[in-house]
Amino acid sequence: MPQVITVDIERCMGCHSCILACAVAHCASPTLQEAIQQEQPPEPRMVVVAIGDAAVPLHCQHCQDAPCAAVCPKEAIQRPDPAGPVILDEELCVGCQACVIVCPFGMIRMSADGKTALKCDMCIDRQRAGQPPACVEACPTGALELVEDVDLATEVQGRIRKAMEAALQEHYQQATTS
Repeated sequence: MPQVITVDIERCMGCHSCILACAVAHCASPTLQEAIQQEQPPEPRMVVVAIGDAAVPLHCQHCQDAPCAAVCPKEAIQRPDPAGPVILDEELCVGCQACVIVCPFGMIRMSADGKTALKCDMCIDRQRAGQPPACVEACPTGALELVEDVDLATEVQGRIRKAMEAALQEHYQQATTS
C-alpha cells in the first residue's frame, strides 16, 4: 500500500527534532549522545526549510516514476516493492550525483564526504520492525504523520508536491535576491 509522510505546517514549530531523529536512525549508534561522538557525524535524509514564519519539513516524495532510479548507472536506487518507498543502497552508490541533478524536489544530496548520495527511505528498516519513521515518531507536535490510505496518500502526495514546488521556488527566489 503506498505511503506518504504528511506535514501539517500549522503544527510544525521548526524544532528540528525530526532531523535529529532521522540522522540517528541512519547511523551505527543507537542514541543521539553516542551518534554525535562518532568520528563522522550522522547525516539526516531530510531538511526543514524556513519559509516566512513557517517551518516546512521536506523529504523525498518517492515519486511513482522516480527519475533518480531511472538515471542511476549502478541501480543503487530502486523501488523493491511497487507500493513501497524508493530506496538507495549506499553500498552500490558511486557518488556520480546524477540522482541529485534529476530530483525534481532537490531532496537528494551528497554525504559530507561526497562519496554517496543520501535520501529519505521512510525508515524502511524501522517500519519492517513495526515502528514508524523516525521523523514521525520524534515530532513533538504530531506535525508529521505516516499516511497509508491509497487514495488519501495519492491526494496528499499531490498537495505536498505542489507545496514543495512553491516552497522551493520561494526559497530559490529569496536566495537569488539576497
